[in-house]
Amino acid sequence: MDSDPDAPVLIFDGDCPYCSVAAVALRRLEGVVAVPWEADPVGPFLDAQFGSRPFAMVLVDPGERRVYAGRSAAEELADRAGTPGIVGGLVRDNYDRIAGVVGTLSGRGRDPADVHETYQLTDAASDLVDDLRPAASEPPEALP
Repeated sequence: MDSDPDAPVLIFDGDCPYCSVAAVALRRLEGVVAVPWEADPVGPFLDAQFGSRPFAMVLVDPGERRVYAGRSAAEELADRAGTPGIVGGLVRDNYDRIAGVVGTLSGRGRDPADVHETYQLTDAASDLVDDLRPAASEPPEALP
């Protein structure tokens, strides 16, 4: 796993094979540590950051002390992947629709939470970022 304490951490829907492939690809390209939402350390981190456990894509950047959630996380990832502007705008503007379609295709059975902002990383959540890293997902063998 990445030993850089400032490396971004992506929390994603690990039950969704499409999301898993995208998360692994981003990790390879951007040095992002990708952790499935279902991993044990995610819940305590989300509690510390949000006071609840929103089911959403979350990008944590400890170096910037920022947390991007939902549409904001999707747009930030598009920017970091080198697809800013129109692609980032399309991802941001269609996040709910994309998440709904992917959820239906994957049989997820739950809707993403309505959190879409950029937040300051709380001190309590910052203390838990290193707990997320060992739970990083491995590349999926193949799509079903």
